[in-house]
Amino acid sequence: MSTRDATIKRAESYYDDGQFLTDLERLIAVETESQNPDQYTELHRYLNEAITPLLNKLDIISKIYENPAPSGGPFLVGERIEAPDLPTVLTYGHGDVIRAQTEQWQDGLHPFKVITRGDKIYGRGTADNKGQHLINLTALSCLLEEKGSLGFNLKIIIETSEETGSAGLADFFESHKELLKADVLIASDGPRLQPDTPTLFMGTRGAINFDLSVNLREGANHSGNWGGLLADPAIILSHAIASITDARGQIQIPEWRPTSLTEDIKNTLQGLPIDGGPEINHDWGEEGLDPAQRAFGWNSFAVLAMKSGVPEAPVNAISGQANAHCQLRFVVGTDTDNILPALRRHLDEAGFSAVEIIPSKEAFFKATRLDPDHPWVSFAAKSIEETSGKKAHILPNLAGSLPNETFSKILGLPTVWIPHSYGGCSQHAPNEHLLQPIVKDGLRNMAGLFWDLSEADLSGANRDSF
Repeated sequence: MSTRDATIKRAESYYDDGQFLTDLERLIAVETESQNPDQYTELHRYLNEAITPLLNKLDIISKIYENPAPSGGPFLVGERIEAPDLPTVLTYGHGDVIRAQTEQWQDGLHPFKVITRGDKIYGRGTADNKGQHLINLTALSCLLEEKGSLGFNLKIIIETSEETGSAGLADFFESHKELLKADVLIASDGPRLQPDTPTLFMGTRGAINFDLSVNLREGANHSGNWGGLLADPAIILSHAIASITDARGQIQIPEWRPTSLTEDIKNTLQGLPIDGGPEINHDWGEEGLDPAQRAFGWNSFAVLAMKSGVPEAPVNAISGQANAHCQLRFVVGTDTDNILPALRRHLDEAGFSAVEIIPSKEAFFKATRLDPDHPWVSFAAKSIEETSGKKAHILPNLAGSLPNETFSKILGLPTVWIPHSYGGCSQHAPNEHLLQPIVKDGLRNMAGLFWDLSEADLSGANRDSF
């Protein structure tokens, strides 16, 4: 007789026998850098040669679709429909990765080779996101092997443009709503709050990128001959940026300060740990909020890169141009249509009309949030607590950004994200890695959750309550 424990043991054995690393090696070896146009064919190869064989084990019928956006990579959509009256779970992953940054990795490591050192599994995409959707597909396979059926319908979408803003995903969802129709999204991306404790989040902060540029003249001029006579674009730009926040990074543009940090959300976030990364500066950011409230309930402005002149080979000359690439991460309640207009008004009023605002060409993610008390959240949290023996950290939304609005807004789904990484994974940096203990824990938790879904009575009124 098949059991919950036996399904979990299958997931454990998959890891202990080395099969997880074997499958992961095959996924990581495909160089799916979506930010590199030369690697476009690798995006197709990932879906055809790496993902499709995994789906075949689940008897999933899949098809690859071209992206409606010229800059976007292909999509794979698959489904396994066991019965029309069963609930349908939609899951998601992205097969693309950021640029490899090969020369910056530690000696002996390579971004497209899986190498294990201690409890770390290195490789570009191990944490973001190939390793995470592999864990979920494996847990589903273990359930199917144990029971002979899933006990629910399954749909899956794998995109290949998440690292460039999920170009075309919203348009694809708008034109394929019936194909992607489901009851809930259960997927994995992002980090846990603590490596040893499961995390659930139900939305994301949004993100918008833009350049601030000051272009006063062509070329550069000798600082001895012209210093004190020519306006310095770097100084103008620095003062303009400094006007956006105060000295501790508190946002000074009223329209950028959210109103959605209610007492309920504030209390949900209060005291949650933020571990596994650099030491937090407690005197930085919005005063009166603790770190979790600042990261998950508030907006943050950052300067991601700045340049004037030739920093790697400076000369005694005043540059004619200065540029900064900036970002606002924002929560639900921020008027996205007013972010850049509000910035324009602020700069003009502060005397910085010479500063040009250049919107990013990449799509930006919108902010989303689901009530932490939603029945699907409670169901998943209870299952994971039973498996892990630990009460999961519950977040209304992730501090980072994902294309969650395509699921919650366009498809109208409750969204439950269960990350299998941690804050120190070097995501978007050299030496990206997974932690072996989290991988094994994730396999166990997802096997238990999918078992519980297969056994749950979600018909009729019970299903409607979700």
